[in-house]
Amino acid sequence: MVSPLPDSPSALHSPAAERNKQPIFEALQALLPPSGRALEIASGSGQHIAHFAAGLPGWLWLASDPSPEARASIAAWWPQGPAALALDVQNTDWDLPAEHLPLDLIHCANMLHISPWASSAALFQGASRYLAETGLLTVYGPFVVPGEPTAPSNLAFDADLRSRNPAWGLRSLDEVQACAHDAGLQLRQRLKQPANNLLLVFARQA
Repeated sequence: MVSPLPDSPSALHSPAAERNKQPIFEALQALLPPSGRALEIASGSGQHIAHFAAGLPGWLWLASDPSPEARASIAAWWPQGPAALALDVQNTDWDLPAEHLPLDLIHCANMLHISPWASSAALFQGASRYLAETGLLTVYGPFVVPGEPTAPSNLAFDADLRSRNPAWGLRSLDEVQACAHDAGLQLRQRLKQPANNLLLVFARQA
């Protein structure tokens, strides 16, 4: 079912977010306990976090995005939530509210391939700083998996991204895992998602 657009000129609408919010939610629902504290990195339009917060009422959610336009859209989609943080993942101090720490979940969708590699490293380092000992980092998006065929649509998407910005592009799962390892995190699960995407689940190294 397609959610109605909020009655606000600030509301952005992503057809892809509308399509994938339920599969991601179902994966999170299976992974998470009934309650906890969560932060979404790069919340974009706000469609995801509004859906997750409604479906997981025992969880306290924080949205974030460095874009003022995105933060206005988040407020339109999720008016009952706290104001989205103007969080730049590459800042060493994410300046999170103390009452929300430590985090039980950090969720990030569709950021790694449309940001420089430094943002990936910063995401894992930040997760290592702010996650509870049993907390999870979930990362959603398309990836290149060494030793496995890459879908033609993902190859075309990668080429398009790199033509727009040489610092962008689909990330190799091996490189992502190595980056996580450097931050003290390890890949716990790799969950298939529609349209050749993955949900990667990271936890602290044993």
